[in-house]
Amino acid sequence: MLKLQGKRLYLAAMERAHCKKLWEDFEYDFDNQAEPLNIGHSVEKADEWFDEIQKLQGNKHIRLGIFLGGDTIIGDVALQDIDNKNRSCSIGMGIAKIENRNKGYGKEAAELMIDYAFQHVGIERITANTLEINISAKKSLEGLGFEFEGRERKAVYFGGKRYDRLNFGLLADGYYV
Repeated sequence: MLKLQGKRLYLAAMERAHCKKLWEDFEYDFDNQAEPLNIGHSVEKADEWFDEIQKLQGNKHIRLGIFLGGDTIIGDVALQDIDNKNRSCSIGMGIAKIENRNKGYGKEAAELMIDYAFQHVGIERITANTLEINISAKKSLEGLGFEFEGRERKAVYFGGKRYDRLNFGLLADGYYV
């Protein structure tokens, strides 16, 4: 089983119970909005999420849980839409509870996953997107070395408003300079 060890956390495969726990714990941060996820879905939907993860794992995606000491899962991080021909993918992440956000866990998890992508998967380009109003995500991406590449104007309709989606990219040859 894949396990990526960091200083304060580790990344590892998620079991069905982990997906259910993340689904139950998820808190939407209305002060730092992201594109909506589980809004309006019952916890049983977590079973479908787990099944989807298993179906795509290792082929199209690599999704791992973010664990603190022991077996305490706080979120997940994923290399998504892996394109082996072009050696590219996108990265996505979520921390379930607001109290665990803005503590550096996401950055550490992303660094582990980025290193894994560049060193072991053969990825040479990673992209990431966020809404223009998600200032924390924008700062995190820039702190990880992602460069702003473009803006999809009014691309997302959410909460009665339209928002721009910001596009970022990170290249392997610039990451290890």
